[in-house]
Amino acid sequence: SCENLPETHAFLKSLRAHVDQKYGDRMLLGEANQWPEDAVAYFGAGRGDECHMAFHFPLMPRLFMALRMEDRVPIVDILQQTPPIPETAQWALFLRNHDELTLEMVTDEERDYMYRMYAHTHQARLNLGIRRRLAPLLGNNRRRIELMNALMFSLPGTPVLYYGDEIGMGENIYLGDRNGVRTPMQWSADRNAGFSRANPQSLYLPINLDPENHYEAVNVDVQQRNPSSLLWWMKRLIALHKRWKAFGLGTLEFLHPENRKVIAWVRRYENECILVVANLSRFAQPVELDLSAYQSLVPVELFGRTEFPPIGDKPYFVALGPHAFFWFSLESKAQGVEEIVSSPAGVEAWPLLTVHQDWGEVLQEANQFELEKVLFNYLPARRWFGSKARTIKAVHPLEMMPVHLESEKTFLVFLQVEYVQTEPETYVLALAYLEGTPVEALRRDHANLVIARVRNRQTGAEGIIYDALGNKGFCQAMLEIISSRRALKGGKGEIEGSHTAVLRRLRMESGLVLEPTIGRTEQSNSSVTFGERLILKFFRRLGEGVNPDLEINRFLTARRFPHVPPLAGALEYRAGKEEAATVAILTSYVPKSRDAWEYTLDSLSRFYDRIIALPPEKRAAPPVGGSITKLAAEETPPLPVEILGTFAEVARTLGEITASLHLTLASETVNRDFSPEPFSLNYQRGLFESMRSLTRQNLQLLERQLRKLPPSVAENASRVIAQEPEIIKRFRALLDRRLGAQRLRIHGDFHLGQVLYTGKEFLIIDFEGEPARPLSVRRLKHTPLRDVAGMIRSFHYVAFAGLLKEVERGALKQERLPEIAPWAQYWYRWVSALFLKAYRQKAAEGSFLPQTEAELEVLMDCLLLEKGVYELGYELNNRPDWLDIPLRGLLQLLGQEAGQ
Repeated sequence: SCENLPETHAFLKSLRAHVDQKYGDRMLLGEANQWPEDAVAYFGAGRGDECHMAFHFPLMPRLFMALRMEDRVPIVDILQQTPPIPETAQWALFLRNHDELTLEMVTDEERDYMYRMYAHTHQARLNLGIRRRLAPLLGNNRRRIELMNALMFSLPGTPVLYYGDEIGMGENIYLGDRNGVRTPMQWSADRNAGFSRANPQSLYLPINLDPENHYEAVNVDVQQRNPSSLLWWMKRLIALHKRWKAFGLGTLEFLHPENRKVIAWVRRYENECILVVANLSRFAQPVELDLSAYQSLVPVELFGRTEFPPIGDKPYFVALGPHAFFWFSLESKAQGVEEIVSSPAGVEAWPLLTVHQDWGEVLQEANQFELEKVLFNYLPARRWFGSKARTIKAVHPLEMMPVHLESEKTFLVFLQVEYVQTEPETYVLALAYLEGTPVEALRRDHANLVIARVRNRQTGAEGIIYDALGNKGFCQAMLEIISSRRALKGGKGEIEGSHTAVLRRLRMESGLVLEPTIGRTEQSNSSVTFGERLILKFFRRLGEGVNPDLEINRFLTARRFPHVPPLAGALEYRAGKEEAATVAILTSYVPKSRDAWEYTLDSLSRFYDRIIALPPEKRAAPPVGGSITKLAAEETPPLPVEILGTFAEVARTLGEITASLHLTLASETVNRDFSPEPFSLNYQRGLFESMRSLTRQNLQLLERQLRKLPPSVAENASRVIAQEPEIIKRFRALLDRRLGAQRLRIHGDFHLGQVLYTGKEFLIIDFEGEPARPLSVRRLKHTPLRDVAGMIRSFHYVAFAGLLKEVERGALKQERLPEIAPWAQYWYRWVSALFLKAYRQKAAEGSFLPQTEAELEVLMDCLLLEKGVYELGYELNNRPDWLDIPLRGLLQLLGQEAGQ
């Protein structure tokens, strides 16, 4: 046959030696259309000194046979016939190529079967094969196309794709020879399918005009714009294949379930173990797999990172839809978010990444999967990561901006975090590198900033990558970009700096030193102070469009509103023509201040000291009847003012400042982003629907987490879940009448922690809104009573947090909690009533409040309930230890008694 001649192999050995000597980054790919035992000779007879790779020709037709026969035997049989190959060699796997689908390596009976199944017309047959492309071969059936690619990508070898098959291109079987599968690539719906600007008659081969596969419908441009297209599915498949080394390097172990319509195998490499299960049938199929060797491991579906039930000692049951497949990673039970958050950040706990030369290699595509695995644990452990109750599916760098400092290089990295349950989010992470003695100081002072260890393979040097907000040089660079209005360019967009007259005045002051100081505690965002004159708030989660914190601060600073620290500057990211996204804002720093939460806790400590010291006959808290709205509408008796002491005046002051804020925000008449709008029936309906949706979403989340809660908290949680119909019934009162009120821009997340106390005055900060809500939702106009409800709920939080603090410091014994708890309720209700009374008196200067007491009662009741439901979701995602406080608050709002 003139094949496999000794002279051929001698020449290949000589050619391979020449290529290895002269071109270390090239490879030889053998196209030996032979049976596996003959083809392996072209690798070099076990020595691996001929071709680096060779096409596995016999496998290709058997993939199509198995699919049509709905039987795994052809695939299993040919792979079991395939002998081992040298470690340095690799099979090249393909479904289609530029020739006919060759049927040389099959029996006559198998060839006849393939002709009957895949080449109904004589024109489709050529030589000993079928001249058709992949998509028409499979009837343009998306499920079959995906299944065949998934089989090829998960078998031992390297997948080889033929141009056009990634978009489902068709062929022209009426062209001569093999030209039917070599028509121009279909790039777009433009002239000549975007392949050439030449005269269509001068093309070497014509473009495809078949109605089913016409270039105007099947092209790259169309599919690039559709995330659900075959092209994007193939991109995701390729990315997943690259992440898991077991696909390219792992062993192959077939499973043998009774159902032959299902094929299953396990690929293993180092600590990776991949289970592949595929249904070759056009109908749904059940299968039981013997996975006893992997008992207690959890199958995690790779595309969605969905956890399936753990493997037990019985056959593992899987149901598959028509032509469906699963790729599972068999893993140990994942560490819970609460364990990650509470685990100490010691040197031993830091994961290790390796690089060849520079630490920046960890951001390169080849190493992104390793970095992704590090971020899987790092992100949920951060206070500023707001999706702790969600399952991360993938983490991808979207944009990397180098920030060149004097002696080092740092990066601003925009990460797209994909989840199993919801839409992806974008987080901003600044990365820097450190080695040597300073590592110990960083570990001691800012261990939460450390991300991973990095080891240089060439030099053996080891350092760490960490959050660059702990780097003073990086912080100074950000301030310089703002003060000089420079831009920091990236691959897709740029960060632009801007500033106001506030910063210009500070720069003019002589001798001003703005030394950055990094905060030791983590918040929902990250902050850096400069010389106790400025504070830079770095937004970790990047939304589409301007952040309300920047937008409202600009508005209030321009109107010289006295109760906010004025805006000094901002960093905004802009890509193309899209609206700029806010990365950071710079405001004036308020020295020697503390937030109103801490101030209130101190006041409560003195209040509880007085209550604890009361004689037994006076320890019972006076009853407080009616809603807070009704208490605020009535004359305040002298007893509550006397018992609350100086904090009664604080509550009134906070009410007046809050009303002043809303009056200022309602003063705009030209700018449509800020001008007030009247309530409408559509708005009221939308308000009800959003409240109902939030309730169902958060109560379902609560129910899923129920078994993880302590017994006492779980009891209150179960009672709240049971109250879902009553909560929705309360919300439905919004639909009973037209409310005469206005909606305007508001704070959006108003509570005691968003107010600073300087010792003389209160200042309002942080206008970004509720972090769990999308940015576009936070910019909507709402009733200002939503801020009022937020502050009232904050009074409830602090009252019971202060009570627990008294127990922690030993001033109150645990057994006396039931006795003193009614006083916390008394304090909360009267402080809230005084706050609301002062607010209403000041806000009467405007026209945004409901016109009647009944309307006000309905709106406040709904808003307080909504805030309590929102807090459930927030605490589940961010502070599970605080969950009992909103549970108790909801039960009290519903007229229920909370458990002890």
